[in-house]
Amino acid sequence: MPYYLGIDSSTTSVKALLIDENGDVAGAATTELSLSTPKPLWSEQDPADWWQGAVSSIKQVLQNTGIPSDEIKAIGLTGQMHGLTLLDEAGDVLRPAILWNDQRTGPQCDEIRARLGKQRLVEVTGNDALTGFTAPKILWVRQHEPDIYDEIDQILLPKDYIRYRLTDDYATDKAGAAGTLLLNVKSRNWSVEVLDALEIPAGWLPPTYEGTEVTGTVSDEAALATGLELGTPVVAGGGDQAAQAVGVGAVQPGVIALTLGTSGVVFASAAEPFIEPEGRLHAFCHAVPGRWHMMGVMLSAAGSLRWYRDTLAPGVDFDTLLAPTADIPPGSEGLLFLPYLTGERTPHPDPLARGAFAGITVRHTQAHFTRAVLEGVAFGLRDGFELMKGAGLTDIKQVRVSGGGAKSPIWRQILADVLNVELVTVNTSEGAAYGAALLAAVGAGAWPDVDTATQACIQLTGSTRPQAETVAAYERFYAQYRQLYPALKDISHNLGQLTSE
Repeated sequence: MPYYLGIDSSTTSVKALLIDENGDVAGAATTELSLSTPKPLWSEQDPADWWQGAVSSIKQVLQNTGIPSDEIKAIGLTGQMHGLTLLDEAGDVLRPAILWNDQRTGPQCDEIRARLGKQRLVEVTGNDALTGFTAPKILWVRQHEPDIYDEIDQILLPKDYIRYRLTDDYATDKAGAAGTLLLNVKSRNWSVEVLDALEIPAGWLPPTYEGTEVTGTVSDEAALATGLELGTPVVAGGGDQAAQAVGVGAVQPGVIALTLGTSGVVFASAAEPFIEPEGRLHAFCHAVPGRWHMMGVMLSAAGSLRWYRDTLAPGVDFDTLLAPTADIPPGSEGLLFLPYLTGERTPHPDPLARGAFAGITVRHTQAHFTRAVLEGVAFGLRDGFELMKGAGLTDIKQVRVSGGGAKSPIWRQILADVLNVELVTVNTSEGAAYGAALLAAVGAGAWPDVDTATQACIQLTGSTRPQAETVAAYERFYAQYRQLYPALKDISHNLGQLTSE
């Protein structure tokens, strides 16, 4: 039987997942990664750790399943987006990779807007300049580490460094490339205009490929290190959110993917690029050939609940913590939570934004606070939905929800009521790695296209419908929630300044 391997190099781990020709998961293995924060606001990793994590996970899944390596017909890659990996002429890493959640590049974002103009930048790339993206990181290295900058020969994203170690080839997928702020999102190729304006040599960037295209094959050295078969095709794959969308079947226009993980993502597939005029949403190429997607990202979604549990109810399991919230009315009797615990992206691209509880009275119990956290995250995700509607994406047929937070029936109901949409769950729970494996299978010819693959492998397993009375109640509380950030913005920034001093 043919098998297909998906490799997901996230911020916290590298997962290797095998599926068979029916799309069933045959096995998976995960190797944890560590994160370095050498200075405040910095976030880095050693690319060598990604490769060692990939080697370890591949070996484990082969050993655990007993599947011969020659039955693996293709490999797909996915992983964290935006990270800056710099190589010299010999292909050696020049410095630790600067990751998506690194916040050091505020001045460089301002410089990018000044060089291109914000409106033109958004028109070309589909995005505003944010600290998470790759382009401002390149400018930071030029300004702060000129000796390293002078040695640059190639720039790769994290998953594409694993691709390089697997195949000896430089390549990237168009979805990941769109997250660098250097791609013309409409033409799906590197933007000469942006590269020239930022004085970044085009030769430093790898060729771009659609998600199902073969970019190379497993080399002798990689075969020896991993146990994979020499010459196994490696397809382009996609950035983590695009591959996650493939993994839950959000590939057709009108089907929305809502991911309730550490961060929260609202992801809408589209047949053409939808660009929010102010750049408050991300407009990227999809991992599905010839399609695009619009995406809103809140940085602390289920991460907010984890922080709340670990800080205020340590040792309590989530089911026990959430159970009493079923008896609390919508709006938590006037208690609101602003979930900006690590800054925010959508709808406010503000790394200095802070979280808050507002409206506290002696009436409020722990159950009120818990429900307020669930509701605050739902309100934050609704902000992304509202921006999408404002940008013209009004034909929403279905919302597919996934991620750790989506396991809670209470939270799913709150989301359905706040968003006023039907939420559905699907039979796949392996996320981006599963999507990467499906892309590999399509690239190897197991299915003619991604639509056919997802229709064959992904089925709906449950539905949560909005309740009219609760929807009406949440409309009033959402209106108050939207006033919190403007009211607290200056205070948040001032507190950040006082803390840094």
